Amino acid sequence: MKAVLMAGGEGSRLRPLTISRPKPMVPIVDRPVMGHIIELLKRHEITDIIITVQYLANIIQDFYGDGSAFDVNITYSVEEVPLGTAGAIKYAARLLDDDEPFLVISGDALTDFDLGAILEAHQKSNAVATLTLTRVPNPLEYGVVITDESGRIKQFLEKPSWGEVFSDTVNTGIYVVDPVVLEDIPLNEPFDFSKDLFPMLLRRGNLLNGYIAEGYWTDVGTIEAYMRACADYLSGLVNLPRLGVNIGGDIWTEGEVEIAPDAQLHGPVFLGHGVKIKGGTLIFGPSVVRDYTIVDSRATIDRSVIWRNSYIGERAELRGAIVCKQCNIKSRSLLFEGVVVADGTIINSGAVIQPNVKIWPSKEVEEGATVSASIIWGAQGRRVLFGRYGITGLVNIDLTPEFCAKLGAAYGAILPKGSTVTMNRDAHYTPRMLKRALIAGIPSAGINVLDLHSVPIPIARYLTCALKAAGGIHVRLSPLDNRVVDIKFFDAKGLDLGSDTERKIENTYFREDYRRVYLDEIGRIAETDGLHELYLDNFIEAIHPSVFETLANQWSIVVDYASSNAAPQLGAILRRLNVDVVELNSNTDEDRLFQTADQFNAGMQRLSAIVPVMNADLGVRLDSGSERIFVIDDTGQRLTDTELLAALTALVLEANPGGTVAIPVTAPRLFDRLAERYGGKIKRTKTALGALMQQATQCNQLHLLGDGAGSLIFPGFYPIADGLFAIVKLMELLARANVRLSEVRRTLPRSTMAQTKVPCRWEHKGKVMRILNEQYAERSPEHIDGIKIELGDEWVLILPDPDGPFIHVIAEGTSDEQAKILTEKYAGLVMGLQ
Repeated sequence: MKAVLMAGGEGSRLRPLTISRPKPMVPIVDRPVMGHIIELLKRHEITDIIITVQYLANIIQDFYGDGSAFDVNITYSVEEVPLGTAGAIKYAARLLDDDEPFLVISGDALTDFDLGAILEAHQKSNAVATLTLTRVPNPLEYGVVITDESGRIKQFLEKPSWGEVFSDTVNTGIYVVDPVVLEDIPLNEPFDFSKDLFPMLLRRGNLLNGYIAEGYWTDVGTIEAYMRACADYLSGLVNLPRLGVNIGGDIWTEGEVEIAPDAQLHGPVFLGHGVKIKGGTLIFGPSVVRDYTIVDSRATIDRSVIWRNSYIGERAELRGAIVCKQCNIKSRSLLFEGVVVADGTIINSGAVIQPNVKIWPSKEVEEGATVSASIIWGAQGRRVLFGRYGITGLVNIDLTPEFCAKLGAAYGAILPKGSTVTMNRDAHYTPRMLKRALIAGIPSAGINVLDLHSVPIPIARYLTCALKAAGGIHVRLSPLDNRVVDIKFFDAKGLDLGSDTERKIENTYFREDYRRVYLDEIGRIAETDGLHELYLDNFIEAIHPSVFETLANQWSIVVDYASSNAAPQLGAILRRLNVDVVELNSNTDEDRLFQTADQFNAGMQRLSAIVPVMNADLGVRLDSGSERIFVIDDTGQRLTDTELLAALTALVLEANPGGTVAIPVTAPRLFDRLAERYGGKIKRTKTALGALMQQATQCNQLHLLGDGAGSLIFPGFYPIADGLFAIVKLMELLARANVRLSEVRRTLPRSTMAQTKVPCRWEHKGKVMRILNEQYAERSPEHIDGIKIELGDEWVLILPDPDGPFIHVIAEGTSDEQAKILTEKYAGLVMGLQ
């Protein structure tokens, strides 16, 4: 049998380790990572190897040659451009046999799987391909695969969110493939096994087999994974041949080494050929010191990896660091956890490199310097920028002006030159500072900036689309913590960015692959003048004209602006409608944009007291971004978020017979009863607000979408969460139905909900979700977000938290007590499965 070893990856997430070498050539202790794979193939008597290469191909070809020095026969398939995993195989098809299955294996993973057992499983299955699977603690970065009891593959899910994690069984990228499937792969086109080929075969009904392998496997895709792989290999967790000999104390040496009598080495430690360990040195494992490196007197190496031909000076300390080849770490230097020093770098005496700093090749750090930010890298060595609320961090600690200027340049680099982006912020002074830093970086990439100054988020989203901008940015003080700022990015439609675009920004930022345009191409910065009228005019046009007279003559409302920047816009709209309005906290106050829960509740109590005194039809409070609303009815009763969405659902379905309302999967069944009452339909969606906005753009039949937390979307105006429009739309719907909100609230069906949050370590989430999915497959007919278990008149939703080590348990019972019993029961089950 022939094996195809995939070695074309450039390993951008491993930078700066992979700047001057392809990812498969990064050394794991005693040989390159693909060298371990070659040894694994030899162990199973597979010696005819085809290696696919693309990025820095000559380095692999020069090192391995024809394979004779390694007792294998190697031929190469050199791609001019990346073709994807399946596209690379198709390109190499001329080197394969037409009548024999072949093995595909990645050259940038470390594994000791029994390949013979995998081949045997394929032969018994009669499948066109067998995928080698394994179970991992955190499946988010992998392709999740679900199989039936016989091993037949049922479903693929590439890089899922926590809400989509239904298993911890992932695709390792090791396949046994029959040549017949090559006919389905296009030639010279990017094509991927897991994203393109296998899902296509599955849809067509071809048999795909999944073999769950036992043994060690890890994808060496990040700095953290690289360090873990080295430690696991040193600790004997990987069943592969090792170079060198054990001289005692779990100290492995390859060739001649020099160790001073008073040096102290605590294994596991690997010392390469020609290493010199001077007097008084302390080395704590797991640590690697590769060929011809010198560790000088009284230096301390702790859980670190040092590549060949480097020098560690007297009294220098390395704690959890990586030092690449030909580096000079001079005396008394201190390298902390997560530090990576790339090839040819000099760290002069007494320098301190703070945790997680990455230093690109051939740099020099001055004597005595303290380096707290990466050099030719991104601030703080971030691996992932985007989270649930955009890019979030502590002001002047995580999010600094320098960081934002680079972030702006990275964002501009992914857009076509000459494009325009909108820039907006809330009224607080910290977003103002960071916004100006972003504006400083964007024009350097040849992108124009249209400064909206400070308008509510819905208006910023709307204008981004209306002005045909390529995208937009909003900088706000976090509503959850006044020390934190959120940087939210919009696409050309004003919606949240998709994950693919977020990754493009991250990759550009991490590589510092900025586009620096020439002098006359630098972007211009312009300011808005009268553009808000565009939003206001379209806003008024979206209101049903039959209610204008009613609102003008009969309606009164109390609005609490919560000291945000919404008063000028909403005030202008209400004046156009001639609504009698009482305004509270209408002056912008940057010190009151963030409020504690107690302050918020006190404000809502004041609003509840004012509404009946003023004989108003409605009381509404906006959040600081004007995306959410909190409502008081005409009697002074506060509606819960669920009651607000239910009331609007009833009003919308009454006004639009047969219409459809979208609600999150967490919403109770009272919405289904409302749909039956009014002859409408309910569509359940994911819980994230960004997913709701995307759903609003994709489905023209939707009249209302809500997240059950005060955010409401009316696609008839624009598919975004807009608190300003939601207020006026609520007034319109009440006027058209000629009903008071208190009456609507009293007619709503009752729901009995309970929820709790169960601590669950990140590495256990995937396993818990897999077991639950297997146990409740028959009671969980569809996977929208998390696993929803149908129990007749009751249900339970198990939903992993995307940002924290928790799993939410949400239940609806036939009574409050029964709902609580359900949450306690399934919370206990989640705890027991960890």
